[in-house]
Amino acid sequence: MGGMSRNKGKRGEREAAEAIRRLFGTTARRGVQYAGDPTAPDVTTSIPHVHFEVKRTESFRLYRALEQATGDAGENVPVVLYRANRKPWVAIVALEELPRLATLLHGVLTARE
Repeated sequence: MGGMSRNKGKRGEREAAEAIRRLFGTTARRGVQYAGDPTAPDVTTSIPHVHFEVKRTESFRLYRALEQATGDAGENVPVVLYRANRKPWVAIVALEELPRLATLLHGVLTARE
């Protein structure tokens, strides 16, 4: 991976962490710089049991990203956060994981009130 691409990825991780903090009122930070583990989430949060994989690229391969997140997530819900240039962030989750993710996020939002 080239330097510019790597920097774009790091910026994307910081942007995604900021969006999570803003939306859910939780802690969130780039994960790899603290953990150094290849299966560590790209963004570490205080949202329990959710694994965030961040993709900030123009050439996006949805199923490859979801498979990577699933492989790294273990028992956690794998969520891919993706953003292309000049586009909003989107969250991608397997449909079968959606009820579990909704329950976890509801708990976070309810606790915030």
